[in-house]
Parts: sequence; structure tokens; C-alpha cells
Amino acid sequence: LLFLWSITVSIFGIGGLLGSSGSRYLTVKFGKKKCLLCNNVLMIVAASIMGCSKISQSFEMILIGRFICGLSAGLCVPLHHQYVGEISPKKLRGFANSTSSFFWSLGKAVGQISGQRELLGSQTLWPMLMASCGLPALLQLVTLPFFPESPPYLLMHKGDQEGCKKAIRQLWGEGQHQAEIDDIMKEKATMKNTKILSVLELVKEPAFRWQLYMIVILTATIQLCGINAV
Repeated sequence: LLFLWSITVSIFGIGGLLGSSGSRYLTVKFGKKKCLLCNNVLMIVAASIMGCSKISQSFEMILIGRFICGLSAGLCVPLHHQYVGEISPKKLRGFANSTSSFFWSLGKAVGQISGQRELLGSQTLWPMLMASCGLPALLQLVTLPFFPESPPYLLMHKGDQEGCKKAIRQLWGEGQHQAEIDDIMKEKATMKNTKILSVLELVKEPAFRWQLYMIVILTATIQLCGINAV
């Protein structure tokens, strides 16, 4: 039992690793908006499986649901940061990106509080707690179709200049946005001369060694700080 529940807890991270590893390929092929929409469906499926696990008397459903949930979270984090940054006006881009981290932490705190036995962590209500991750996904699934695709994606990967202008006008209103389009074109020209590293190449690249060490140590110490035990 200890082994099974240890796997159930840790499999979320395994799903997250796989999801984040495939995020770049999927965003280039399908675009950030489409990927986010499909990702919401994935999260709703995970929430449904976990929510029905008690009725079905199946711990395997919790295991599968946690894995799919991790896969969805791994895809969502880089996708969401990129999409929010790219659809924000230049003067609000830093603020918009920082709010992502804030709401990520707020969501964790709400989840920890909701999991108390006095709230949704009781013997009867825990399936609702497991399924609650589907609510934000459902909200985004309903509202995201009203947003345009990322303007940089339309221009840089699709070469759709008219679509890019239309998306910019929808996001930032009417006006002269040629400067923003020129910036995207400059970024596209820069990327042509820049080699994008794979994960293995990044690990082997000496120039990024210390930055990589710092990120790994920081992330590991967050996991080892005992927050789950607290």
C-alpha cells in the first residue's frame, strides 16, 4: 500500500516531465491557443476519472487520473506563460508574466486549504476535491475560443501577416501597431540564426552549466522543504 500510494503521488511529476518535454513540438505544430484548448479537455478527463474513482472502487483510476493531470500541468505551464506574454501589450508583458506565478502559487494554497478534513478532505467529499481541478479547465475551455491565436505564432510560424494584424487589433484595439509587428519580424530574423538546443544539448552545453545547476538546486530544495508534510 505504501508503494502504491507513493507511486500515486509521484506519478504526477512523471506526467509533468513528459508533458513539458513535448510542449515545444506541439506549440510549433498546432499553435498555443489550440494546444491550451486540447489541454483543458485533457484536464477535464483527468478530473472525471479521479472524481469517479470512489464510485468505481478503483484506486487505479486515481493513479491514471493523476498521471493525466500531471501531463496536462506539464503542458500547461510553459504554454500558459508563453501565450499570456505574447498576447500582452509590451508595457504590460512583465506584469502579465508575473501574475502567472502568483496565481500558480495561489492555486496551490487554495488546494492545500481545501484538502483539510474540515473542508473537502473528508471521507465522503475527497472525490469532489480530486475532481475540482476540472473546474478551471472548464472555465478556460469556454472562454478561450473568444481569444485570438498568439500574434507572434501567426507571423513567425505561419507567415500570416494579415492574421497577425487582426489578432493584434482584437487584443490591443485599433491603432498603429506596426512597431510591434516590426519587433516580431526582428525576432523571427534572429531565431533563424539561433540554434535551438534539445534537452540533452542543453545539459552538455558548458555556457549554461551554472544557470542549469542553480535552477535544479532551487527546484529540488522547494520539493525538499517539507511543504507537503507541513
